[in-house]
Amino acid sequence: MHLRRLILLLVCAAAGTRLVAETAAVLPFANRTAATDPSQASLDWIGESIAETVRDAIGARGIVTLSRAEIDDAYHQLNLRVLGALTQASMLKIGEALDAEQVIYGAFELADGSLKITAHVFDRRRFRLSSEFIETGNLEDLPTLEAHLAWRALVLLAPRLAPLESDFRVLRPPVRLDAEENYVRGLLARSPEQQERFFLQAARLDSRFGHADYQLGRLHYDRKEYRQAAEWLQKISADDVHYREASFLLGLSLFQSGDFAAAQKAFQTVADMVPLSEVLNNLGAAQNRRNLPQAVDSFRKALEGDPNDPVYHFNLGYALWKKGDYTSAADRFRAVLDRQPDDDWATLMLGLCLKKQNLRPGDARLETLERLKSNYEERAYLQLKALVNPARP
Repeated sequence: MHLRRLILLLVCAAAGTRLVAETAAVLPFANRTAATDPSQASLDWIGESIAETVRDAIGARGIVTLSRAEIDDAYHQLNLRVLGALTQASMLKIGEALDAEQVIYGAFELADGSLKITAHVFDRRRFRLSSEFIETGNLEDLPTLEAHLAWRALVLLAPRLAPLESDFRVLRPPVRLDAEENYVRGLLARSPEQQERFFLQAARLDSRFGHADYQLGRLHYDRKEYRQAAEWLQKISADDVHYREASFLLGLSLFQSGDFAAAQKAFQTVADMVPLSEVLNNLGAAQNRRNLPQAVDSFRKALEGDPNDPVYHFNLGYALWKKGDYTSAADRFRAVLDRQPDDDWATLMLGLCLKKQNLRPGDARLETLERLKSNYEERAYLQLKALVNPARP
């Protein structure tokens, strides 16, 4: 069982709540055309595109979905080929490995420009397989076919979240097919250099395509090219499925670039929607770097969300020390050392608190001790939110 899932179960048990929130895994759609003609493996991007679009669309409507990376890991652990045809037994193994209650899977085939997509939804909790649903049309109609498929899946998963078909819109705006193809080929590429080439081409072909901007921002962030990362991440609109995580990465990029006011604004945007401890911690770091008193409150809220994390104890202690509250700060540094006895900075800061010694002018080594969180994991929060407002009957 996944750690976040276990934590969620424990939280719900402690609260006397029965866990009804569910996660959905959208598997890559198999390329049946390549099964009879191996030269058509170049069409694999279509199967990944279908899965990406369905995942985005149902996620935008409130279904908690597993990420593409988690699904790929499950395939590799089970020694299954991604985008290969799945038996029902293989699908069940993947669903179990992912701890997903709902599994959406299927296949596609392309002949003379005519595209046929078939799909199923398997409910692992009830051990029930939906009837097959089919979408057909020209390859140029792929975005429309994907949108309709996503709506039908949503109706099966959570009827209360599904609008009328005439009102249904996928989260991403209509995208040029060649931009979509380059984007998905970028996801499938093995090296960061190949990924960047495909994502850049997708961004050039369709400037409205925020998904490509997000991936380019991630690539630059991973390279520690923070200013370039911020340039791409700032382009992502509020209605994009990646907006919250992009804003989190934007905050990190701006912080590392030295623009603490803009970083604070980016983290505040995320905190207003998803008040995760890691977001509140980074918000406090940006506020603290600006010597704002609100930093203590932000760090305190982060610690309340995860009282065992030494980073949150350290940052709260550091902010309290800067304010001159040496007694309270010392308690936090002791808490750090209880968890990490070899933390040299916590030892130093505890000594300063006991001496009631504050920051001296020109002592640069003590001016930038805030510890950032680079992980962003909102699924447990969304699952708990779904428990309060369950989508299913």
